Amino acid sequence: MQKYYFLYLFILISNFGYSQSQDSISIQNYKTKSGEIFSYKKPRLFEPVLCLPKDVASSALAMTKINTIIALGTATFATTALVPVDEYFIDKSRDIGYKLHFKEVARYSNFGPISIIPTDGSSAIYLIGNGATPLIIGMGFATYGLIKNDYRSLNVASGLVEGILTTGVFSQTIKRITGRQSPEPAYAQSTGNGDWNPFPSFASYAKDTPNYDAIPSGHMMTATATLYIIAENYPDKNWIKPLGWSLIGLMGFQMAQSKVHWVSDYPIALVMGYIIGKNIANSKIEKSGLKKVQKKYAINLKANRVENFNMIGTKITF
Repeated sequence: MQKYYFLYLFILISNFGYSQSQDSISIQNYKTKSGEIFSYKKPRLFEPVLCLPKDVASSALAMTKINTIIALGTATFATTALVPVDEYFIDKSRDIGYKLHFKEVARYSNFGPISIIPTDGSSAIYLIGNGATPLIIGMGFATYGLIKNDYRSLNVASGLVEGILTTGVFSQTIKRITGRQSPEPAYAQSTGNGDWNPFPSFASYAKDTPNYDAIPSGHMMTATATLYIIAENYPDKNWIKPLGWSLIGLMGFQMAQSKVHWVSDYPIALVMGYIIGKNIANSKIEKSGLKKVQKKYAINLKANRVENFNMIGTKITF
């Protein structure tokens, strides 16, 4: 299926190349409802590929900040806590999936050269985190950007491709380090909540990938990064995050009930997808015009006598 990704990528990059000749404006500004100004430059030819080293490096650097260290630490703790009960969640999700008529295996049909046409609802849900989805969405943003000469839309399209590439680097690196077995082969081989074989050889990984690629969920990381790349560029669209998180939650359930991923594969993927998505989105936006309001605090002390008791009180105004 990778060949279709490169086809979409080729179309998207070709659009950016075409956009370079459309006008001579160097920057476009967009004002948000909060009064903040978002400024965008025109994307460069092959920008998604050219920005990959920077995106990987800056995302890694962002993960060293105190707030992200806390988030990743919490995600790691959640992963550790969930591993012992992974089988329970898989069994329960499958019971619910069966009642909802979810298929246990995601199946797709062909439409010309495209082989990712879902054959049922559960297959469509699983497709949410597939790399083809943000590429197709990116093609929509790129097309709109070309027609309307909209730099923000073009930058979102570029960012979505960058998100796929960057999450791919991080997820594949961690998968090949941890080597955790996915639920389907774990159930088939009765290995409980999955064997761990850190640092499998490239040959072993390529030959029997499901035995090594459970954690973190690449689908979950890609979907989360996609959500935040779009949401950060359109902060006034309040429906984006609720819709996005609802779809991500539904996809998480689908992957568990179909034995594609353990629930413990999700926490680290969610946090890293959030970090990568925000980092890529903000790297393309120059923000200005919003002045931070300094909070002013006033503290007043009062003393009173109430029913023969001396009372002292504090009044804080902010």
